[in-house]
Amino acid sequence: MARRDQTEMAVLGALSIQPMTAYALREAIREVLGHFWSESFGQIYPTLNALEKEGHVQRQEGPRAGSSIFQLTGSGLARLRDLLNEPIKAVPPRNGLLLRLFFGRQLGVSRCRELLQEAKADAERRLAEYDALVRTVSEEDRGSPHLPYTLMTVSAGRHGAEAAIAWAEEALALLDTLPENGDSP
Repeated sequence: MARRDQTEMAVLGALSIQPMTAYALREAIREVLGHFWSESFGQIYPTLNALEKEGHVQRQEGPRAGSSIFQLTGSGLARLRDLLNEPIKAVPPRNGLLLRLFFGRQLGVSRCRELLQEAKADAERRLAEYDALVRTVSEEDRGSPHLPYTLMTVSAGRHGAEAAIAWAEEALALLDTLPENGDSP
């Protein structure tokens, strides 16, 4: 799936929940989808304009002068469903931490340990954020038909963070078996 199609899917999907301004749309994508998806203003605004030209969204005057509220149309909902049904294209992984650890012998045990401790702390922070997010959405969206789907994505993030913590602990234990003075060749 092309990058533009994925941006369309995020924009149309967010508008399927409720009509909103472009700014509110970006904030919703950042705050709600942000634990697994991101879009920039530079991607959202041109996509909204293209979707409007194609008749997938319609623009209405917003609450403030000069602001617009975008609403999904019937063809926009059909386009969203088409996009959601396309096969998921795997993206090749690019992980700077794993790249550094793979060449860790050149980096040294101490620096590898620091990187792993930072990764573990980051995963612990994300886990706490996911736990807070579960509480927040469970309270705010109680009874919403969207809640089970939101909780599924948050659960994936939680599991990923838990796995990252367990992996970092395992990797740190492995580093503990290496001599400190073997930091670099």
